[in-house]
Amino acid sequence: MISRTQDLEILLTVADCGGFSAAARQMDIQVARVSRSISRLEKELKVTLINRTTRKLQFTDEGLFFLDQVRSGLQQLAVAEESLKQAKDTPGGRLRVDGASPFILHQLAPLMEEFRNCYPDIRLELVANETIIDLIERRTDIAIRIGDLDDSNLHARLLGRGKLHLVASPDYLQRRGVPQTQEALQQHDLIGFADAPHLNIWPFSNPMKIEPTISSSNGEVVRNLCLKGLGIALLSNFMVQDDIAEGSLIALMTEQLVSPNRREVVQAVYYQNSAIAARISAFLDFIQPRLKL
Repeated sequence: MISRTQDLEILLTVADCGGFSAAARQMDIQVARVSRSISRLEKELKVTLINRTTRKLQFTDEGLFFLDQVRSGLQQLAVAEESLKQAKDTPGGRLRVDGASPFILHQLAPLMEEFRNCYPDIRLELVANETIIDLIERRTDIAIRIGDLDDSNLHARLLGRGKLHLVASPDYLQRRGVPQTQEALQQHDLIGFADAPHLNIWPFSNPMKIEPTISSSNGEVVRNLCLKGLGIALLSNFMVQDDIAEGSLIALMTEQLVSPNRREVVQAVYYQNSAIAARISAFLDFIQPRLKL
């Protein structure tokens, strides 16, 4: 039996994802179920919430008003749920953690079996995003961010620093030679980041803005391009430390990179909210000493 709360969760997901199909993928349900939930709400409320065509959907004024009320109401439900969990002195409830896919893959995923054993009442969601998100809109409790913060409304907890490495594969270096200077680097194939120009400024004493030969919005893709011998990349230690230890990537010009620098900072950010404080603290207290940055 479908509950009203489930219908409201589906409505929020449609709004956050921008469509029925995207919401269905996010929730791992059929598109038809999404459509039925929205239709059921509209029938019960006797109002159109969403105008939809074959190409796009748009919330009506009534739908936007209702959406704000639903978001607030579900947050209050989360408060009540967490209050009951805290009464038993056991952190529990849903905890949604956002981070770049390389950080989730290399740092968080290996720790999650032990975390689940320690906190079985926490329903953990790990969500990969390569761009900075709005925590409230995405109903996210914690975001792991690398680099300085601009949003002063967020509380931040420093998790550590991830040193940067300039790396290339042995095969690439054998074919193209080993650069020793910034000038020499400009003669090489450089792998950079799409849609993030600040990540294409490499931290030498005289910062070097690169023109990538190939780029990606995903750091794990950049790492794999580097492993395949397609060029030189600047990546965080938490991504490539095992590759360097195994010899599949070689660190270059290590003494010339400026450290510390703003890209090394790894922080957890969140809105201060007593309703989720217990599970946030449990998660951060657990991962911080176990991270290998």
